[in-house]
Parts: sequence; structure tokens; C-alpha cells
Amino acid sequence: MSRPVALVTGASRGIGAAVARALAPTHDLLLGGRDEAALAGLAESLGSARPWPVELTDTTALAAAAADLTHLDVLVHSAGIAELGPLAEADADVWRRTLDLNVVAVAELTRLTLPLLRAARGHVVLINSGAGLRANADWGVYAASKFALRAYADVLRAEEEDLRVTSVHPGRVDTDMQRGVRAQESGDYQPHLYLTADSVARAVATAVHADDDAHVTEVVVRPRPRPVP
Repeated sequence: MSRPVALVTGASRGIGAAVARALAPTHDLLLGGRDEAALAGLAESLGSARPWPVELTDTTALAAAAADLTHLDVLVHSAGIAELGPLAEADADVWRRTLDLNVVAVAELTRLTLPLLRAARGHVVLINSGAGLRANADWGVYAASKFALRAYADVLRAEEEDLRVTSVHPGRVDTDMQRGVRAQESGDYQPHLYLTADSVARAVATAVHADDDAHVTEVVVRPRPRPVP
């Protein structure tokens, strides 16, 4: 890999895959995720990319995968889960699953790659959510994880002054994850009311490609309703 290197988690689909496609013209890519077949297919279509399959919540496997890295300029955290429901019904397992992937895995992968990111004066991008800015009923566990993710980004930015750290807060996005969310809400799926994953990816790319004197710390992207096809 001769160009800047970007590692994107959650790259097998949705926003993660879109971010990988957006960065492919300028970066060599490591595609993180669990679906090895999907990662391999995306890597083949992008050219200068290779799968980086790992279970992010397995700290031993994550440490082994990170130990093989030799250079890293950009780390994009896109993997995440959303389990909705009243707080009264959210047991400890729901909290652990959500926080483990949405927060702990992010912190651990960042910690493991910090020496490489520091050497590159690199960039950490955290795909957050509108739920990381405002919490609504039935979104308590997910929102708590995203508020925590925003706090993590703020502190990382303050502690690692040579790094750029960007929190991206999209509204609803037309992805498989959103289909699962709407199913949990027992609501209709209306993609014309949602952002496309490519729109979020372009916002990420804008932050990554900012001139060296610029630090895009927070990006908020809201859907603009479109006519029904």
C-alpha cells in the first residue's frame, strides 16, 4: 500500500461500504467487518483494498488483527447496532451488547492503533447519529451509547492534539440497519424520507480531504425529503 491508508469498520454494507467507496480514489483501504464474502466482493470492486475481517467485540482477536497493521492514516468507525424499546424492558444484556460494539470496541480499536495514527498525524472519524445529540423515548440504550461516543470523540480530540477527530451525526439513512429499526418501530419503510448512505459518505470524505490547516470536528447531516418515485 503506497497511498494513505484508511481502515473502515462496518464496511460490508450500508454507510461503511459507502465510505469505503468514497475514499477508494485517494486511499488504500482495509475493510473491517464480519461478513468475509461481502468484504471480499467490495475489495475486488474497489481495487486497492483488502478485507480486514474481525469480530470487533472479541478483544483478543481485535488485538491480533491490529498488531498486523504497519501504517494507518484514517480510522473510520462505522460498525454499530440499534436495539430499541422502553428502558423498563432493556435488560443488562441489551445494554452490554450495545455498549460493547458502539463504544467499547471503538475505544479499544482506537487505543490499539493510536501509535500508527500519531505517527501519521491521522484522522479518526466516528459515525454517530442524531440520537447522539437528542434522546427520544424507546431509543434510550442506543442514544446512551451514541452520547458516550460523542463524549469519547471530544476527549480524544482534546488529548490527541495532533489528530483530527470528527463526529458525524446523520439522520435516518436508507440502509439495512434502518430497515431493522423501522421493523422495531412497527413503521413503514420510506426511503424517500431518508438520507442515502452515499450522502453520508460524501460528508465523511469532505472531512477527511480537508486541507491540513482545517479540522472538521462535527458534521450534522439531516435528510431532505424527496418526491416519491
